[in-house]
Amino acid sequence: MREVLPLVCCNSFDVPAPGERYAESSAVLAWLLGEEVGRPVREVLRRAELVMRSDPTLVECDRVLIRAVTLQEIDEAAAADRRARLSVAAAHWHLWRVSSDIVDRARHTFPAEPVRVELLSLDDRIRRAGVELGFRLQPE
Repeated sequence: MREVLPLVCCNSFDVPAPGERYAESSAVLAWLLGEEVGRPVREVLRRAELVMRSDPTLVECDRVLIRAVTLQEIDEAAAADRRARLSVAAAHWHLWRVSSDIVDRARHTFPAEPVRVELLSLDDRIRRAGVELGFRLQPE
C-alpha cells in the first residue's frame, strides 16, 4: 500500500470508497456558521458514508470561533453552541492525526498521480488545486 498524503484518504485497497469525504475547514465552517454556501455542505456531510478530518480542521474551526468572539461578530454563547454542534458531528468523523511525517510530506510537492478522492472544500484555492490534482469536488 502506498503512503497516504494530506487531503487524500483511501481504503485498504488504495481506492476511494463510495461516500468517503474529507471535510476541509472552509466547508465545515460554512456549515457551522450557517452560511448560505454551507447548506450543500451539510447535505454532503449528512449523506456521506465516511467523513474524514485532520487535527487542523478542528483547530482552524476553533480559531475562527475565537476570532469571531474577539471581533464581536458572535457572542460567547453562540460560539459555545457552535463548538458543541461541531463536537457532536466530529465525534462521528474519522480522525487523521497529524504526525511529523505528514507535516514534512505536506511541505513538498504532491506526486504526479495522486489517489482519487472527493474533496469537500469551499476555499477556491484548495478547489483549484484539487481539480489540478484530479480530485472530484464537493459540493459540485
